[in-house]
Amino acid sequence: MTAAPTTTDGVLVDRYGRVARDLRVSLTDKCNLRCTYCMPAEGLPWLAGPQLLSDDEIVRLIGIAVQRLGVTEVRFTGGEPLIRPGLVGIVSAVAALEPRPRISLTTNGIGLERLAPALRAAGLDRVNVSLDTLDRARFAALTRRDRLGDVLAGLAGAAAAGLAPVKVNAVLMRGINDDEAPALLRFALAHGYELRFIEQMPLDAQHGWDRATMVTAEEILAALRAEFALNADPAERGAAPAETWLVDGGPARVGVIASVTRPFCGDCDRTRLTADGQVRACLFATEESDLRGALRAGADDDELARRWRTAMWGKRAGHGIDDPTFLQPARPMSAIGG
Repeated sequence: MTAAPTTTDGVLVDRYGRVARDLRVSLTDKCNLRCTYCMPAEGLPWLAGPQLLSDDEIVRLIGIAVQRLGVTEVRFTGGEPLIRPGLVGIVSAVAALEPRPRISLTTNGIGLERLAPALRAAGLDRVNVSLDTLDRARFAALTRRDRLGDVLAGLAGAAAAGLAPVKVNAVLMRGINDDEAPALLRFALAHGYELRFIEQMPLDAQHGWDRATMVTAEEILAALRAEFALNADPAERGAAPAETWLVDGGPARVGVIASVTRPFCGDCDRTRLTADGQVRACLFATEESDLRGALRAGADDDELARRWRTAMWGKRAGHGIDDPTFLQPARPMSAIGG
């Protein structure tokens, strides 16, 4: 095994040779929905204000990642990032970095119709919007909020503002919405959105995930093939998490992110920064590395870059969900960021 990196410049490489160029930044752990597979109805104990990185701290750390550590893509996540008051300013500051990274955002879509023009003007390139059902009653049951109309308006607003391609993320749950795969694809095709199905992952606050009840990639594809012709996408996948297929000969595509049954850890190029300034080398990591403490103690950019590189060097070979010793992260998805 080679020694851990000691310099303060260079890329975020791990001991398996993977290079992290895609940074996911959680802006808040709070959310305005209460999705049953993510958190309880009453919500969660939210991070206190002083624990959260300030807007300036977020921009400084992203600047270090982009200008010193080779990050080329920045994705803002949550909780729900649209409820972060300084979001537009943060996007604008990141878009002003040299070199300029590609900037995207994952959202539940509530409020996106109003914010999309300002975000596009600030420099946001595109969005991913979560949408698990097209049925209003199901949506209300799944999210504990009757807001389907707001999400659909948000999708339309994003497309109108030029935040393309607009991607739709859907999680299917057995006995709840697992019959909607074809309908969701028809909806996406009709509106020019790119649909991605995501296998449900063990990141719920209640720790109630059960692989036996998870709808698998094979099941999703079988449901789609009952109505559509799917052919493997000839385009190079690279480090993208989704396997994609051409729908009825193309050019439209549909993707499946099979994190559980077809893990892509060997090609992972992501690093994560939580809303309270912790580096996570993997979505399923059980350990974190604190940058907030060092930043607030006066560490310079070289020191923060060194700490970040050290954190990523220790990244494990895989998430280990299939290992009998796998432990679900203590933090739920809403606190980690997608």
